[in-house]
This record gives sequence, C-alpha cells and structure tokens, in this order.
Amino acid sequence: MPALVVLIPVAGALLLVTLVLAPLSLLAGRSGRAWQPQRLALYVLVYLIADLCGVLAAGGVRLRCLGGGRDREERLVTLNYRVLARLLDFLVTCSGWIFSLRVEVDPPIPPIPSSTERPGEGIVVFARHAGPGDSILLVHGLLCRAGLRPQVVLKQFLRWDPCLDIVLSRLPHCFVPHRTEAGTSAAIGLLAAALRPGEALVMFPEGGNFTERRRRRAIGWLNRTGQLRRAARARHEQHVLPPRMEGSLAALSGAGDAGAVVAFVAHTGLDRIDSPARLWQSIPLRRAVRATWWSVPARAIPAGAQARQWWLTDQWSRVDAWVTREWNRPTPAPPAAP
Repeated sequence: MPALVVLIPVAGALLLVTLVLAPLSLLAGRSGRAWQPQRLALYVLVYLIADLCGVLAAGGVRLRCLGGGRDREERLVTLNYRVLARLLDFLVTCSGWIFSLRVEVDPPIPPIPSSTERPGEGIVVFARHAGPGDSILLVHGLLCRAGLRPQVVLKQFLRWDPCLDIVLSRLPHCFVPHRTEAGTSAAIGLLAAALRPGEALVMFPEGGNFTERRRRRAIGWLNRTGQLRRAARARHEQHVLPPRMEGSLAALSGAGDAGAVVAFVAHTGLDRIDSPARLWQSIPLRRAVRATWWSVPARAIPAGAQARQWWLTDQWSRVDAWVTREWNRPTPAPPAAP
C-alpha cells in the first residue's frame, strides 16, 4: 500500500513530462506510431488510481458487512464481485480509449441472465495465456458480459497488487506459489468440485505467458522427464505451451464431480507483444483481439488420468491450430486518412 500511494504521484509526474515532450511524438507520428510515451504513462496512472480506488471500495464493503446475520458472507462475496466488475469495466474501457483496444469474440458471449435466471451449470475455463492484459480481458468477459462469477487460479506474485490481494482473497480463488507446493492441485480440485450454477473456475494451464523461450524450455523439460510423446506433440505446436497436467487434471476431476461444463478459450492479437520493444511498436493496436471458445459437457470428459491427459492435449492442439489460422490471416489495411 505505501508503494501504491507513492507511485501515483510519480506516475502523474511521468505523464506531465511526456506531455511536455509531446512535440517529439508529433514528429514520430509521421511513421504512424505517435504518442506512445503519453499513452503508456496515462495508462500507468489510470491503473494505479483504479487500484487505489479498488482498495478503498473494498474497505467500504468490509464496513457494510460488519454486522452479523447468516447472509453476511454471501453479501461480502456479492459486493466484492461488484467492485471487481466495476474496476475491470473501467480498465477495459480506458484501454479502448488509450490503446485503441478492440475485442471480437466468435461465437459471441451469451448475454447476462436476468436476475431471476441463473446459468444451469458451473464452468471450468481453460484459457490460453499470451500477451499483456489477456487475463483481465478474459475475467472481464466472464463477469461483465456473461454474468458468471469467476474463481481465478493465478500466480501468488500478483498478491503484490494490493487491490487484487484484498478483493480476490475474499472470493473463491487459488494463488499458486512460484514453486508449486503440495496441496495446490488439491485446492484447485476442491474449487472445481464446489462449483455452483453461475460460477466459473478460470485456469491458465500453460502456467505463464507464452514466449518462444518458454516453449523451448517446456519441450526440453518434457524430454528430460521421459515424456517423449508429449514433447513430440509440443514441437509441432508453434503458439502454445504444453499444459501443466497436475493442476489441470485436478480441475477436470473436480469438474466431473460437480457436473460442470469445461470450456476452452483461444485468442490472438496480444500474443506478439512479448517484449518492451514490441509493446512500444504495437501502440496503438492495429489488430483487434480476436477470441473463440467452445465447451464440452461433463459427460463427454473421458475417465481416467491418462485418457484425460491426452484429451486435454488434443484440445490444446485445437487451440494452437486456431491461432495458426488467425496468424495467417492478412493484416487489415489501416483506415484511409480524411
């Protein structure tokens, strides 16, 4: 929290400096890449302020739920989901203004159910992890567009973000340590098994953002541990990391117990931004972030760990094939100048 409070005026000063240097950005605009420093500085400031507002809102929620009553915990969860939805909606809207972010989902996300209607099943979501902010877009889509309550499996490092630490810790979640500890997979399985209608367990089975270096390291690890068939499959997949099986199989087992649907999410548009230099070159975004998804009912998930491992591997190959097709699509021409 002290770091957050200190960083906000620092980010404000950085924004002022970039505005003073705006004439240089105007010169760079001749190459079609103008205002990168201002856009980045503005977004950093917006994010930090949103984070602080989220912490204050979470404090207000705690005060509202100080009283007793059997529905206290449910009210606490509901209000914290409301805080999370407003923060995500604000950040995604600002990303559209600042970075020209556009998101296209095919097939479209089903509309939010009415207040008297709840989705019929819980959902376990396995999503590709590639590019800055893709997890924010995914959780925003589930919470704000599909009306689901996401329960996220995410790295423990993200607890350094005060708002994430406070808000997510009041919701069903699983923070995964840097070196996976005994019991982490069991915790994921319990979350999946306890899913209720309208809830979605969100996992990134690759364990981190896709980069070519991580892909090579993952293939090497599979070879060293004797998983030669999986290594051979991974060598043919150019856009995904091989899924980490322990936590993924625990989630599939829990999904079977809960009768939950399993959904897969593939996306592209941010995945080429894998370094600070490419981030700089990509602003503003020229391509829309495109995503697709498909679902599998619980009864169609095979039984047995070995069968589930290869079933998940096949689904991940489908993700890679879709991304390959998207990468091969021609880049749309920029809009004509008026």
